[in-house]
Amino acid sequence: MARQPEGPPPPPTVQKLRLRYAKRGPLRFASHRDLARALERALRRAQVPMAFSAGFSPHPKISYVGAAPTGAASEAEYVEIGLAQARDPEAVRAALDAALPPGIDVLECVEAAEGGGSLADRIDAAAWRVELPGVALAELQHAVETFLASDVVMVAKRTKNGLRDIDARAAVVSASGAEEAGCAILGVVVRQVTPAVRPDDVLAALAAVADLRPPSPPRAVREAQGRLDDTGNVADPLGPDRAARTPRQGEHAVV
Repeated sequence: MARQPEGPPPPPTVQKLRLRYAKRGPLRFASHRDLARALERALRRAQVPMAFSAGFSPHPKISYVGAAPTGAASEAEYVEIGLAQARDPEAVRAALDAALPPGIDVLECVEAAEGGGSLADRIDAAAWRVELPGVALAELQHAVETFLASDVVMVAKRTKNGLRDIDARAAVVSASGAEEAGCAILGVVVRQVTPAVRPDDVLAALAAVADLRPPSPPRAVREAQGRLDDTGNVADPLGPDRAARTPRQGEHAVV
């Protein structure tokens, strides 16, 4: 007979909250594991009543969705947490934001709507903005046009199993070049595929088709995640939850 943990089982999850947070400035170089540890510590400091898994090694019920790669900033990171006691989402957002280090900013918190499916089901694409210092706008636009005109653009991507050739073109929904304050800006919408196509893969593809090689390190920011709509834009994954929000009976106003 299998051993059972001593003591009563943990309280059930009575509320699920979905949060959007940003990682900015030097924190873009923090790994996903570092960010996860920081979030768990902040949840304890903010006294958020987390629900825990059962078993001999209980863990707080936290689910991450599509974390940005190390080195990239983001305005659209998402996480879902399970609570053992109902709380006001805005109170949780404010308390958690105050408990996190500068550069990790909690922008929004909504209650997951009943029967609304998983958060991951609402995300199949991401919109990126990539600043390219030292690149002329005309050079970027030529590279983007050449890339979009190609049916296949293979690049070498480093995965946990070593280098692998992937088709960067197949994942790109749209790409464009612009200029702000004298800096060329690459805007790109990328489908969620396996292995993931990141901004550095798209830049490798631009180098392959048009020899575009920025003289300075690019600065990538993920501006949005969500499902592609009929126009090729990325829809807000928290929209359905936000629309369905109703106060809970007995919900506390503060954490």
